[in-house]
Amino acid sequence: MRILLSNDDGIYSDGLKALHEALRGEHDVVVVAPDRERSAASHSLTLHRPLRINEISEGWFSIDGTPTDCIHIALNGLLPEPRPEMVVAGINMGGNLGDDVTYSGTVAAAIEGTLQGLPSIAVSLVSRGPFEFGPAAEFAARLVKQVADRGLPEDTLLNVNVPDLPAGGMRGIQITRQGKTIYGEAIVEKVDPRGQTYFWVGSGNTEWIRRGDTDLDAVHEGKISVTPLHLNMTNETAYQELSGWSI
Repeated sequence: MRILLSNDDGIYSDGLKALHEALRGEHDVVVVAPDRERSAASHSLTLHRPLRINEISEGWFSIDGTPTDCIHIALNGLLPEPRPEMVVAGINMGGNLGDDVTYSGTVAAAIEGTLQGLPSIAVSLVSRGPFEFGPAAEFAARLVKQVADRGLPEDTLLNVNVPDLPAGGMRGIQITRQGKTIYGEAIVEKVDPRGQTYFWVGSGNTEWIRRGDTDLDAVHEGKISVTPLHLNMTNETAYQELSGWSI
């Protein structure tokens, strides 16, 4: 099948190269990725300036925009027929667990693929480095086959997080729910040489709520987490409650 790859770590990321290497033997793979790191870009689309495209090598294109830009432009203008049949984003250098999915450019690329009607997968390696992408790339290739054969439910993407363990050290695969992250203090206040105050957003310390069936729980236990994320964010319980209000 023809697969579109992207990420938020940039076109030269080793994680992207590892993913390409794992898939190119059995698939027609094309890469459209940001020209630089765009971590935490979320699902942002560039509307107020033109976007530049550079063909790095055959089948490898960089765009000076966000991961969402890359998928949107690739599917609606850049790539000739045949249209890609699947979107895979990653391999991200670091986890996208719990509430991180709302910030993640990697997950956003898969969201855009889903919005464009394609089965889509986001893959992340839960590590602070050094990064060994082999096990994550191998699992991604296996999962692509499953998705190609079975498909995905409507408006659903898969968010995959692989623990930083050797292939033989993995303790299995778990289908999970999105967990809940508790973010610690992450804002650093400084003063520049001109005496002006500025703020730097850091990563901070994070904690998480243990529920047993979440992405955070699975990775903590050494398991690969596969979380089906749904694009319809309606809170059905709240919908029923609010429907009874007199507004």
